[in-house]
Amino acid sequence: MAEGPAAPSRGPRLERVEELRGLRPGDRRVRIVVPREFHRTHGSLVTTEAVLAPSGRIGAVLRGIRAILIGRPLPTDAEQTERVGVLTGLPIFASDNVSSSAYATEEAMRVLALAGVGALSLTMPLTVAIVLVLVVVVTSYLQVIRAYPQGGGSYVVASENLGPLAGLVAAAALLVDYVLTVAVSVAAGVAAISSAFPEVHNERVIIAILLIALLAVGNLRGVREAGILFAGPTYLYVGTILGLIAYGFVRVAIGDVPDPVPPAVPFPVEAVQPLGLILILRAFSSGAVALTGTEAVANGVPAFRPPESRNAGIVLVLMATLFGSLFLAISFLATTIGVRPDASETQTVLSLVARSIVGDGWYFYLVQATTAIILILAANTAFAGFPRLASIMAVDRFMPRQFAQRGERLAFSTGIIALAGVSAILVAAFQGSVTGLIPLYTVGVFLAFTLSQAGMVRKWTRERRPGWRSSALINAAGGTVTGVVALVVGVAKFQLGAWLVIAIMPVLVVLLYAIHRHYRSLEDVLLVPSSQALALAAVRPRVIVPISRLDRAAIRALAIARGVSDDIVAVHVSFDEEGARAFTQRWAEVVGGAVPLETIISPFRTVIAALTRYIDAIDAGDPARPIVVVLSEFVPRHWWEAVLHNQTALLLKLRLFLRRNTAVMDVPYHLDSGRPSGDDPSA
Repeated sequence: MAEGPAAPSRGPRLERVEELRGLRPGDRRVRIVVPREFHRTHGSLVTTEAVLAPSGRIGAVLRGIRAILIGRPLPTDAEQTERVGVLTGLPIFASDNVSSSAYATEEAMRVLALAGVGALSLTMPLTVAIVLVLVVVVTSYLQVIRAYPQGGGSYVVASENLGPLAGLVAAAALLVDYVLTVAVSVAAGVAAISSAFPEVHNERVIIAILLIALLAVGNLRGVREAGILFAGPTYLYVGTILGLIAYGFVRVAIGDVPDPVPPAVPFPVEAVQPLGLILILRAFSSGAVALTGTEAVANGVPAFRPPESRNAGIVLVLMATLFGSLFLAISFLATTIGVRPDASETQTVLSLVARSIVGDGWYFYLVQATTAIILILAANTAFAGFPRLASIMAVDRFMPRQFAQRGERLAFSTGIIALAGVSAILVAAFQGSVTGLIPLYTVGVFLAFTLSQAGMVRKWTRERRPGWRSSALINAAGGTVTGVVALVVGVAKFQLGAWLVIAIMPVLVVLLYAIHRHYRSLEDVLLVPSSQALALAAVRPRVIVPISRLDRAAIRALAIARGVSDDIVAVHVSFDEEGARAFTQRWAEVVGGAVPLETIISPFRTVIAALTRYIDAIDAGDPARPIVVVLSEFVPRHWWEAVLHNQTALLLKLRLFLRRNTAVMDVPYHLDSGRPSGDDPSA
């Protein structure tokens, strides 16, 4: 009777069975032992925190430093505890928009000042216009939050309703805007510091880069902990500025209008440029930078506690209310007192307003300190929005997969690190100048606003749910307003630097699409249809074992290679015939005929080139069968001892890494361990 096929081996098991003997004869118990790094649940192995335990003193030191900076790792099921409420979500997602009140007035005034002191009277009308635009944008985004509680903002809305190209344009605009948010916010924070301490003005770039690194570390600790860290300074800024505004309003109301403190370098009293429509539009577009950050709430809806949409909507309304109030009040006080902007950027308009109202006392320095902190922490909005947007795009395969993975603290670590690196480069390139960076700002965000609102109009008109007409009308109004502002900003700031952002966005869209095309082509090649039954037939590879010298490491590699396949050959490269004969004789004495030996004489003293050409020739003889190259490599006792050896095996691995039809098996031999079993030449 024919025997059936052999049952497949269960393979190696992690559990170990231990037999325990009792005190009485014949008293025995059996215990199943699982390593502390694992436990089994529902048939699957689950790792414990012990798998992260470092090996060696250096690893322990690095792990300790990491734990201090970032904190202990969090398991995946702790994600719900990392969500934030309204009070914590406000400083995380609204700090960018709220902090814009510290410099939005100044940016509009700096442009108007080019037309002379009299043109500064337009500051208040422009402020009102910008706040009205904010109201329209916030009203529109409340609908986005309710319709897309999974987050994603403009990218998801535009992709789903206007097509992938519109989604990529919105995403590219937002990615650029998030980078600029970090650069501008930190540069503005450093400017507030230098307003109080002018002696640090020349070190502003180094200070800014260090602050970006500090923000990155804070966000790597996780969303909830970042919110706790940054909540106090955010609310302290709001309270301090409200106190300053209240005192200023009281002085104006009783007729005690303070005298304006003169700037360090005033703008000329006479007009440098005529007060025309273009200049007014430039001033409006510079002040409209205040609307940045509105998008972040819609992107980060999943970060809120349930009900997510309701909490996100509350944060959005609170954000707009706080910013609008502060922006209007600061512009009113600046124009009423008669403050003029500083042409050298050493003193900010807010610092001049504060010094005019409260003098050089402790409250002035409190205003400067809280302003500097909130401006720096405003970058936290980008650190909350950029990684989440990048993770959604990575899931859609428009960005590298690493951006979709959460780090040890459940934060999107790759996105946080990438944002910090690019923004630091930008700050260094522009020497930390807020005025130099501002023209690059807002172009992208208003384009994303417009695409988002257009996508919502398309959604309402297609679905036609109850009340769709009013919803479509709100989003149409929002799209019209933001579209006009995007056009105004692009035209007004084109020659000042906006052309650079406009030129970068198409390049970024092409890059994102190229990433997607790569993943699609890879999927077409590697995907196994679920309906296809797999036949895992054994493949008999050809095994090549390069041998430089016959030692214990080489013998161990040969022993493992024999277990892989019986079609095996050892290859030795010698530089002359005498060396080849000596090695062949030594091989016959130690190994004998257990493994055939092929010696190659390389008169040009090249080892790697000779081996790779030999592998090419073997592969050409039978390209249907794979080649396995088994490399013996000893590991020294100390890492620094590696420089004493030529690392031929490492170089050969790198050379063979991209070679088709070839697998590389590395067999390390650790010198700090005893002689392992199975490598005895006499065995």
